[in-house]
Amino acid sequence: MQVENRFLDDLARVANGAIGALSGVREEIETLVKQRMERFLADMDLVTREEFEAVKDVAAKARTEQEALETRVVALEAALAKPASKPKRARKSTTTASKSKSADSDTAK
Repeated sequence: MQVENRFLDDLARVANGAIGALSGVREEIETLVKQRMERFLADMDLVTREEFEAVKDVAAKARTEQEALETRVVALEAALAKPASKPKRARKSTTTASKSKSADSDTAK
């Protein structure tokens, strides 16, 4: 019976060693996969989260400013359209008035 216990003890040690070795292999494989993924993503020239958030904030600010400017342009266009809708008074041009004066002086002679 003692022999069987030694055999089982040795078998348990080998199994534990194999599990430990497989655990080490698993960690090594995970490290290699992680390195490959990081290299692949670095080659893709992706932006970082911080850069993305900064650009997102700038775009939101630009959109807000653009909407404010659109509102201002509409208000200015409305203000410019109001005087144009009023009927203009007819004014005699200076050239018409001077022509009529010279015609009157010619007929008087």
